Amino acid sequence: MPGVYIHIPFCKQACSYCNFHFSTNLSLKKKLVESICKEISLQSNFLPGNGLTSVYFGGGTPSLLDETELHTIFESLHKYFNWNEETEITLEANPDDITDISCKLWKKSGINRLSIGIQSFSAEELKFMNRAHDVYQAEQSIEIAQYNGLINLTCDLIYGVPGSTLNSLEYNIKQLTDRGIPHISAYALTVENKTLLAHQIKKGMVLSPDDQLAEQQYLFLMQSLGNAGFEHYEISNFAIPGKMAVHNTNYWKGESYLGVGPSAHSYHQNTRYWNVANNALYVKSIENGLIPSEKETLSKADQYNEYIMTGLRTSFGVDVEKIAALDEEFKHYFLNLIEGYTASGYVSEKTTYTD
Repeated sequence: MPGVYIHIPFCKQACSYCNFHFSTNLSLKKKLVESICKEISLQSNFLPGNGLTSVYFGGGTPSLLDETELHTIFESLHKYFNWNEETEITLEANPDDITDISCKLWKKSGINRLSIGIQSFSAEELKFMNRAHDVYQAEQSIEIAQYNGLINLTCDLIYGVPGSTLNSLEYNIKQLTDRGIPHISAYALTVENKTLLAHQIKKGMVLSPDDQLAEQQYLFLMQSLGNAGFEHYEISNFAIPGKMAVHNTNYWKGESYLGVGPSAHSYHQNTRYWNVANNALYVKSIENGLIPSEKETLSKADQYNEYIMTGLRTSFGVDVEKIAALDEEFKHYFLNLIEGYTASGYVSEKTTYTD
């Protein structure tokens, strides 16, 4: 079954490295929530059936939603979609937004998984990234969430930060594993165009990330989390058994999903859609009953390439028979292509059986 992604494009301040669509001007927040609810109505027939395996609130900073705003969105979702207690419902939250009150609100609303943007437990690294929280808030956010029964947590880490070391990364990892975090997403610091970090590097204000350092830290990360019992199931994602992210796994497996909100992407029946990345234009269009999106239909070659790229990011890999379903020629091409990699040990093959 498919999932729904809700994009909340607001932040208290801009992290230096972030190039996602967001605004630090919260004046449109109420109107935008109303538009999100209207888009849910307009898109109610987009997905096959109305049962969901996941709902994901991303951003931006969804933890900025107040009780009324969150309730309003859930009310709209419940009107058009169905899910049960097994459905993964994730909300991204910044550490400085996590309090006893907010956790109680989220649980009451139906949130059963928090994605906490920790990034680091180093004051210097947090300052470098222009994060809104400090080390104490990073530590407390986990304890507060767990105390309030939100134990299905995933935490983000960023490695490759100039000035960081293997020792500082080891400390960051230990802070999460010692607290029993079941899922960790780790990303290399990258320099994106039109970000504060790109400007700072261009002006010589900060050092550029070092690829060699990032490589060393990534290898260390894989080894450390593997030793701690985590499965490295996707390039940037690690989970203890049974705690893989349902929502993102559906992306990598090419399942259908609906994206709602400015800049949100959707995918269904080999067609990708993306909404305008402008809050004011999004609100105006939705108020007029129009979904401000563009689309592209993937050719069979595009479908093949995307399936290979996403599948090989994961530990579950690609299914040769799914490739054959697209085109037998793609299957033969793929098998010939990987022959050398298989012989070298870079690619492994396994046979699965179904009743």
